[in-house]
Amino acid sequence: MPARFKNLSQQIVNLKWAVLLITAIITVFFGYQASGLTINADILESLPDNDNNARLLKEIGSDFGGNSIGIIILETDNIYETDVIQHISDLTDSIGTIEGIASVQSMTNIINIKGDENGIEVGKLIDPYDLPDSRGDFDRLRANIANNPLYRGSIVSEDETSALIIFYLKDKAEVKSVANAIIDKADSLELPETLYYAGSPMLVSYITDLMRNDLVTLLPIAFLVIALILFFSFRSWSGVVLPLATSVIAIIWTLGSIALLGYNMSMISNNIPIILLAVGSAYAIHVVNKINIERGSNNPDPVAGGLQAVTTPVILAAITTAIGFVSFVFGAYLDMIVEFGIFTSLGTLYSCVLALTFVPAVLALGSKPHHSAKPTGQPEDRLIEKLISKIASLTLHHPKRILIFWLLMILLGILGIFSIERSVNIQEYFRPGNPARKAEQIMIDKFGGTNPVFMLFKGDILNPEVLQEMEAAANYMEKSPDINTTLSLADLIAELNYAITGSRSIPDDSEKIQQLWFLLEGNETLERMVNPDLTQAIVISKFKSPDNESKKVFADYMEAYISKNKSPDYQIEITGMPFVDITMDRSLINSQIGSILIALVFVIIVIGFVLKSFKYGLLATVPIVTAIAILFGIMGLTGISLNIATVLVASVALGIGIDYSIHIISHFNHLRATHDKIESVVSQSILTSGRAIIINFVAVSSGFLVLVFSDMIPLVYFGVLIAVSMISSGLAALTLLPSILLLIHKKAS
Repeated sequence: MPARFKNLSQQIVNLKWAVLLITAIITVFFGYQASGLTINADILESLPDNDNNARLLKEIGSDFGGNSIGIIILETDNIYETDVIQHISDLTDSIGTIEGIASVQSMTNIINIKGDENGIEVGKLIDPYDLPDSRGDFDRLRANIANNPLYRGSIVSEDETSALIIFYLKDKAEVKSVANAIIDKADSLELPETLYYAGSPMLVSYITDLMRNDLVTLLPIAFLVIALILFFSFRSWSGVVLPLATSVIAIIWTLGSIALLGYNMSMISNNIPIILLAVGSAYAIHVVNKINIERGSNNPDPVAGGLQAVTTPVILAAITTAIGFVSFVFGAYLDMIVEFGIFTSLGTLYSCVLALTFVPAVLALGSKPHHSAKPTGQPEDRLIEKLISKIASLTLHHPKRILIFWLLMILLGILGIFSIERSVNIQEYFRPGNPARKAEQIMIDKFGGTNPVFMLFKGDILNPEVLQEMEAAANYMEKSPDINTTLSLADLIAELNYAITGSRSIPDDSEKIQQLWFLLEGNETLERMVNPDLTQAIVISKFKSPDNESKKVFADYMEAYISKNKSPDYQIEITGMPFVDITMDRSLINSQIGSILIALVFVIIVIGFVLKSFKYGLLATVPIVTAIAILFGIMGLTGISLNIATVLVASVALGIGIDYSIHIISHFNHLRATHDKIESVVSQSILTSGRAIIINFVAVSSGFLVLVFSDMIPLVYFGVLIAVSMISSGLAALTLLPSILLLIHKKAS
């Protein structure tokens, strides 16, 4: 290996105590920083400000509280019973006392407009001091709700088995603590009805709890699984403790960096610890394996000699892995994916530094190998050695058959690619039977969904023309099969006018509208519909279908209306989660293709530069491109959708899996300079790197497979797909790449 690393390797060995002390100090520092790390699972905060739909959605959320809506679904046999109404009232009043809640709305306190011979009364739908208790009372209440567009399908389901309690959070409220307080308050009432929780605050709370549970339970399991594999592979303390210690320290440094720079853990960065557990152990495995080989060859200075030999491939592997993660920065729609790429890349570099400093420093503490350490070739290693020898023999004797086999696998993968579906449906994140998934389904089936849609009007809001257009636009929106109801200031004005004149319409006279406004002014419901200076107002609705095509049809439907109904008196804009989902769906493809291409180009350049051969850089990518083709094929053939978690898989697989090719091609390049016989070079490259590669991809795959126990479905698929990618890229590096090298050099000779 390059002589420039000889002095560095010797210095690390000589300064082993200083290296260990510095490592300990840095670890304590970052550990202290990581203790303050918080989890933020709110996908809305990760939306980019440079996207018009996301920007407008955030603005409406800030100005009208539109994004901070939570929902409690009360389910029973019959809503129209006195006890049930009382329970809804109790729940409404109790939730309203929680710190961070701006307002609560249900059938027991919703605004009610009625007129009679005595005049107009703006009050509540149900008198809290005189609850309905007779058949006649309930018939009148039922008719009132069914005939009023303000209530129909928005507070009580048509089958009369479910009612909603809708709450709004104050600006800057701590979402998780408020959500927990709501659940605790509801539980304390010990109601006989079944309660479900939906809406953005409750989803954030659910996902945060699942993320925390995954970190607490799955990370130790992955740690134990990898430890067992390392023990049976190395049969030495160094082969088990050092790779895992390297991973743990790298995780602490990375989490500490996230906290130090003011970021939170997200539903994507939640994967970082398990990824670093795999990456950190991979580099350390190669270092430990090479030093053990040097010890077995009676090298007088095995630690420095082994470190010198492995430094170039480890650094090269770390750089290319980091490139794979950094590629997420280019083209990613969500900020959380960008943050994931940056910090996973940083953690990869931390792992590399630790593998090349901390690991040899520990191994240098004893001048002789530990008495339990078994160099390659001992009885415990016979299975791996036999497998490696078999792979080497197969490659030397049947390179063309191996090439044909992998070409068929690539072809199968390409066929499956065309069947890949994309999904941004949050409901699919939870396992069947999860309360969050059940709540989402109830909202879709009975209340028109939970995906908010907002149509923003700018102008003189009390102008009759503006209000009439608001009403017309809302009526047009309701013709969409995915919109059940809408709510706006125009509805309240029309309802007041109906109570006075019997006509549910917007008056043409500005003075009449001012009079109607006077009756409404001061009602807290208005804060969610119109701003204080009456220059902006929103039409509020919910979108039903989770299907992306339905969202695109709806977007085109509404954009056509807005384009056709422009006026100098007002401006109309529309946004909401369906519009954000369309952009997110489009970005899944763009960021997937972009990140892979960027990573591949940079990997080829870096490997080609270091090995002084861009041909080798190109060849090094063959196994990982093969693995990615197989990966996408499996996704298409098994129906695993491309979402914000699985979109990461290809680049993560590229970043980690390229290591295997680098170690093979680095050893090939090194041996080629001293050996004339190409068969010997190929064989020795496989035999030298094969053991570490097999141990590595088995350990990494097993660690990621632990994610199958996650409560979040995308993480389950993420773990399975990464495991498949590691196995296929590892086997391709051990068989396909050597076969190509053998055929190319045989032909050249």
